[in-house]
Amino acid sequence: MPQISPLVAGDPGQLGSFRLVGRVGEGGQGIVYLGVTDEGEQAAIKLLHVKFSGDTIARSRFARELKAAQRVASFCTARVIEADLDGDTPYIASEYIDGRALRDIVDDDGPLRGTALDRLAIGTATALTAIHHASIVHRDFKPDNVLIAADGPRVVDFGIARIIDSSGTITSRAIGTPAYMAPEQIAGDDVGPYTDVFAWGAVIAFAATGETVFEGNSIAVVLNRILNHEVDVSMLPEPLRGVVRSALSKSPDERPSADQILLRLLGQPETVGASTAVLTRGVQVASDDTTPFIRVPAGTLGTGSPSKAQLMHPPEQSSVTGGEPIPWATGSTSPPRGILDERPAASATDPRPLAPRGRRAGWVALVAAILLIAAASVVAVQNNWLQLALGGNPSPHPAPPNSFTSVADKVAQTKKIVIGVKGDLPGVSLERDGGFEGFDIELAKLVAAQLGAKQTQFVRIPKFEREKALEDGTVDLVIATYSIDKSGVEFAGPYYVAHHDLLVSDGASIESIDDLEGKKICAPNSPSVGNVQARVKVELVTATDYAQCMDLLRSSKVDAVPGEDIMLAGFASRENQRFKILGAKLNDERYAIGIKHGDVKTCKAANGIIAELYRKGVVKSLLARHFANVDFTPELETPSMVSCG
Repeated sequence: MPQISPLVAGDPGQLGSFRLVGRVGEGGQGIVYLGVTDEGEQAAIKLLHVKFSGDTIARSRFARELKAAQRVASFCTARVIEADLDGDTPYIASEYIDGRALRDIVDDDGPLRGTALDRLAIGTATALTAIHHASIVHRDFKPDNVLIAADGPRVVDFGIARIIDSSGTITSRAIGTPAYMAPEQIAGDDVGPYTDVFAWGAVIAFAATGETVFEGNSIAVVLNRILNHEVDVSMLPEPLRGVVRSALSKSPDERPSADQILLRLLGQPETVGASTAVLTRGVQVASDDTTPFIRVPAGTLGTGSPSKAQLMHPPEQSSVTGGEPIPWATGSTSPPRGILDERPAASATDPRPLAPRGRRAGWVALVAAILLIAAASVVAVQNNWLQLALGGNPSPHPAPPNSFTSVADKVAQTKKIVIGVKGDLPGVSLERDGGFEGFDIELAKLVAAQLGAKQTQFVRIPKFEREKALEDGTVDLVIATYSIDKSGVEFAGPYYVAHHDLLVSDGASIESIDDLEGKKICAPNSPSVGNVQARVKVELVTATDYAQCMDLLRSSKVDAVPGEDIMLAGFASRENQRFKILGAKLNDERYAIGIKHGDVKTCKAANGIIAELYRKGVVKSLLARHFANVDFTPELETPSMVSCG
């Protein structure tokens, strides 16, 4: 976790939309601040040194490139949020990643091995593929620009490299990171995606060995080693060894593209570019440290993206309703317009094939076959198939709930899950006609399916029984507008950040909370009432519940109903009359998934699933579906996940 130090004299207090609250660090490029918007969104704000700002023409070019950087899909990257290169204080605001730099991890804890190294390689290859698909070249890929967060590796600073390179000289460009330059950079030749690929190979070699592979006691020595030294990658396992060796080829023409690296590391054919399904799989593998990584058979990603639980098990159908899978959620068909902001499955930016391996390819195929057989054996044991094959009888009863160390393990083995829900909120979680419906319910089904559940049972859990129900195993998870608090449970998420707000008639002349001065508001038992009173003088009309509040608002006996925005939207959506959420955002409520205290494995898995549902636009689709009849602007940005454990 980055250490945030206080601001010092001379530091700006505001940059763009962000109020600066501390210093993250300082380097040759500029000073990095932690910034926060009025809505609570955090960002890493890099204030560039004036010497890098360039002339008017250069700034215009940089601005165009930054706009492209803002379009980079959020696959293992820290997205660019905001930038200003026209003023006297040029800055770039990127998504704040609460994680450690890869360099610090390797320096402090030693080289990465096994699954951790696999996930690093796949996550960073995924990020570079997304960056290259947006026609961006990072130009400064190095261990310092790879952050390891709770949801896996993230590549940062891909929006600033061209700015830093504005002087056009090796000396200014190489200071601090000459060891990760490619031969063509040294020679002054054109740079491109292949330049990032070379740096990627050097970074993975550093992570695996703990040594900078082109180290030297002077820049001249370093540059000579880059041009003439062959890196020993014999300590790496295949296929990583072959991929890194090819990436470190001195000639750009002999290097694979980022697409090809990712496809090969995932065990997929390299004949076409990486599709969105492949990028999604890369994110899932990189963000899941709860199960060993086994490559899926070639071709399986063309029809969908495996879930986290499926990394160790055969593909299962995932569904919102528990029946047929959702085609657009698995990638098998195009999504309805507006559901996913999905890029076309473009071919690789630089589609050069990997160098042929001859007989080695046969050995790799044999090893892959052995791994698949081993994986199938694991599944067979878990499903008692092996006992049947040997003539024995399978265990007639699944293990009792308390025998599992985590919900993720239980679901992986039993394919069943029990989820506690609220059940009395229209549009959010409502029990009706013997079943449950609403935003929380559909989101819960998606989370359950991604954990590997084939059977999901919902039960109503009163607020005061949630913690006990989780502790004694009555329910596995609680998804019930459960606000993160200091109770003795583990929280994953938040899956939605709600705001204390106000519901008013769509035709009313009320545009802000100030317009409620002296007016009547409904007063149910909700802290939202006090939040309103703290801002404006109003007349309270008491009510027993929100159903009564809606009656009062519909009949114009009150002017507004205070409450948490998504709950208000749920009540309003079922009305014939049009209503709107005012957008006052008086306070936040972070709705999270409640898990039994100490179940870090399930917490991390759920965090990854929630983040992916936001990245793919699924949450946006669910919110639009359930609250379409009310003028409501919900939060659509991926929430900042709580730490597990």
